[in-house]
Amino acid sequence: MVLNELGARINGALQALSRASVIDEKAVDALLREVCSALLESDVNVMLVQKMRQNVKKRVNMDELASSTNKRKVVQNAVFEELCGLVDPGVQPWKPQKGKQNVIMFVGLQGSGKTTSCTKLAVHYKRKGMKVGLVCADTFRAGAFDQLKQNASRAHVPFYGDYSETDPVQIAIEGVAQFKKSKFDLIIVDTSGRHKQEAELFAEMEQIAAAVKPNNTIFVMDGTIGQAADSQARAFKESVDIGSIIITKMDGHAKGGGAISAVAATGSPIEFIGTGEHVHDLDKFSARPFISKLLGMGDISGLVETVQDMHIEKNEDMMKNLAKGVFTLKDMRDQLQTIMNMGPLNKIMGMMPGMSPDMMKGFDADESTRRLRSYMCVFDSMTEAELNSDGKVFEEESRLRRVARGAGVRPVEIQALLYQHKQFGQIVKKMGGPKGMLSKMNPNAMQQMAKNPGAINPNMLKQMGGMGGMQKMIQQMGGMGGVQNMMQQMMGGGGGAGGMGGLQDMMQQMMGGMGGMGGGMGRGRR
Repeated sequence: MVLNELGARINGALQALSRASVIDEKAVDALLREVCSALLESDVNVMLVQKMRQNVKKRVNMDELASSTNKRKVVQNAVFEELCGLVDPGVQPWKPQKGKQNVIMFVGLQGSGKTTSCTKLAVHYKRKGMKVGLVCADTFRAGAFDQLKQNASRAHVPFYGDYSETDPVQIAIEGVAQFKKSKFDLIIVDTSGRHKQEAELFAEMEQIAAAVKPNNTIFVMDGTIGQAADSQARAFKESVDIGSIIITKMDGHAKGGGAISAVAATGSPIEFIGTGEHVHDLDKFSARPFISKLLGMGDISGLVETVQDMHIEKNEDMMKNLAKGVFTLKDMRDQLQTIMNMGPLNKIMGMMPGMSPDMMKGFDADESTRRLRSYMCVFDSMTEAELNSDGKVFEEESRLRRVARGAGVRPVEIQALLYQHKQFGQIVKKMGGPKGMLSKMNPNAMQQMAKNPGAINPNMLKQMGGMGGMQKMIQQMGGMGGVQNMMQQMMGGGGGAGGMGGLQDMMQQMMGGMGGMGGGMGRGRR
């Protein structure tokens, strides 16, 4: 089963435990039976599953638990911790440092998704402000340079390759030297793959490694091989100085969970997992956030890091308007642009607590992307004065028709956009202004959250108005039930301006995901 189905099975078992009238050994055994069955169907090694089951039983001793203890919570926490232990390699992967020249070499078998992963990693670090370059040292596979060139051009990442040179070591030396001369922060070298673990593959990798002296060597592994990843990871780890591993093709195969657990059992650090074809489909791997996201409990640290990468705080005009409780059409345009730059919406939604795998089904990313692009065309057809307004100027029908002609849309679509802007503006008005929740938040609170994205510490919570303040903020947005309903409706896409009203309707129609985007210009050598 694919990861979403695995998460749904385990989540369903935990929910069944929550509905049970009595929590005893029989209920715990039923839970573990369902969880273990789901793991085995995902090709997790039977010995690892058995060990996890035994550990949960040791953690949950019904005879020793006091009658006042919340047994449901104890059992659920035990299952969560053991699932984390199942996929936790126990070591941290190497990380490049901004301001220094870092060289990463990619290795792996042919067909594992190595070249695509090179571009994905380049886009990931480019979003973090690094100057990244790609070098194609794969001279074995026909079309390897063309593939990297095409991917890099689409992602606007500089690249280097040579159609006439047949020596991969020479290409690697020249490419790394060129990017180092241009003061690039990160240089990614793509090497040749083979159909099997041949001596030639390891010899070539050793020669390139000796020539370019990479700071890190990343082994790209096909996630569809399941628990066979154990032997492959051990073989490469013994032959090459592997710094970290990327597991690909985790979005549509039954053996993904088996591959992760098998690699984790070898003690090899998993850095990323590939979850799709687009350049944004590369998820940073960490055991606890991975399991939390798998079970629909969200990944707050990943969400904060994604938002942090967008540097929203640099838009000073918008931040000032939000603090005052003012929301202009220009602010809305900037927000939509930020959403488009964050990547696919279903990936962002998966990081939010309460978003179970079932709620992610049926989302039409293409339709949401089309809608967002249409809205951006509408904004581009407005004057500066209109963008800085609250939208009331479009009560003049002549303005409405002019913008509709310029954007190539019907006037009714602009009216729907203005309706959504009005609804969101009402939320901003409640949150901002002299009496709003934002006025009670210490300016340093967001900075502290950025430094510590994994948790909200008590001091920061106090600055945000304590738990009471947080609850009031959620109530102003329609309560947690309203927030979850809003997310579910967003994933469904579609719908018109009427029918739901408020923030839920506005978010359903407005937000969408975009994959395969990047920045900068690509260049190559023929």
